[in-house]
Amino acid sequence: MKQSLKLTDITALGFMLFAFFLGAGNIIFPPLAGQLAGENVLPAMIGFLLTAVGLPLVTIIAIAVAGGSWGKLTQDLPVKAATIMSVLIFIIIGPAFAAPRTGLVAYEMAVKPFFAHADQIHLTIFSIVFFVIAMSFSWSQGKLIDVIGKVLTPVLFIGLIVLAGAVFFFPQGEIIAAQGEYLTHPLQKGFLEGYNTMDTFGALMFGVLIVDALRGKGIIEQKATTKYLICAGLIAAVGLMFVYVSLFYLGATSSVVAAGADNGGVILSLYVQALFGSYGQVVLTIIVLLACLTTAIGLISACSDYFSSLTSISYKKWVVINGVACAVVANVGLSQLIALSVPVLFALYPVAIALVVLTFLRNKLPNPRIAYRSVILVSLVFALVDAAKVAGVDVSAFNVLPLFDVGMGWLLPTVAAMICVFFIGKSEQPTLAEDAA
Repeated sequence: MKQSLKLTDITALGFMLFAFFLGAGNIIFPPLAGQLAGENVLPAMIGFLLTAVGLPLVTIIAIAVAGGSWGKLTQDLPVKAATIMSVLIFIIIGPAFAAPRTGLVAYEMAVKPFFAHADQIHLTIFSIVFFVIAMSFSWSQGKLIDVIGKVLTPVLFIGLIVLAGAVFFFPQGEIIAAQGEYLTHPLQKGFLEGYNTMDTFGALMFGVLIVDALRGKGIIEQKATTKYLICAGLIAAVGLMFVYVSLFYLGATSSVVAAGADNGGVILSLYVQALFGSYGQVVLTIIVLLACLTTAIGLISACSDYFSSLTSISYKKWVVINGVACAVVANVGLSQLIALSVPVLFALYPVAIALVVLTFLRNKLPNPRIAYRSVILVSLVFALVDAAKVAGVDVSAFNVLPLFDVGMGWLLPTVAAMICVFFIGKSEQPTLAEDAA
């Protein structure tokens, strides 16, 4: 029997995925990058789009190609290694960094400006309320596509269209000269800034969540699942590209209204107030709250779904555990949370990229088992060196590595490893012990 979805359901599916992606990092990083890139905004934006749109889209397609699950994506890795890797990614993208960041950004940009003297107690109360709401939406897995895709996201998208139109028709300043690393290598710098969105990690989670949503709609055939997963990925990618281009341009033209701002949240807030006057903060509050809430719902749902599959604890109990953890971590503070997350992202992002690329090469590899293990190991080792450098550890001995100075010392060794594994012949029939590994 041919399985199909209505156009409205396909659109809602894509909108749901877009809303899951569009969260805190997607809003706060592009404006600052745009301002610092200045006249080099185009190459910086292209670099950013590669990691913040291109990689998540390719990851979604990889999940579809692999069969719609993490297990199939990592089938050639040792089971324990694949489990550890996935647990780390889910913790980072869930209760440790990305999910709490949604609550923090929502507070900093949408609520804090309304208080003359904001205290820690305000953040604590808001984080509790915010994540209780997110937990309530996450409670029923099967209704996510209807609630997020058909209700919350359209409202969010309308707000973003209004903001983007105002930015392009009424820019608040001239584009000035590039600053810092954007002056010498804007493309590479933009590429690395895209790490901060964590969307490639998110795609590993959300892709599986979309597969679950499709099953809830009666789509269980592999071919149909792959088709609709790719459709959802394309819709989300177009939406994200629209948002990033407008936010980069907003940042590039913000030198007058937001000179000296040290983060994208401040730039966006000042720019919106300049555009819309006294109503600017209300517009920004609606956009930020909806963007952060939908992402928090997606992250909590995906983490709870995954951890319930690993343990005897039910999905709904994991929703509560993850929600409470997010509310607690959110009280650390935005700057501290971002500072803590950067070295971790530098360590794991290259591994995720290598895994995705290998998925597309798998059918042409003479020995997928050895290829996956070798390439992933090489990418991890050199990514850890890059991460150590970002964390302030002296790793100057590795300065001879190409691109090491721009934080991409992992790239050429990983590419070289991928080329080498094509010359490794087929192995003998694997033993039962190897399979168990």
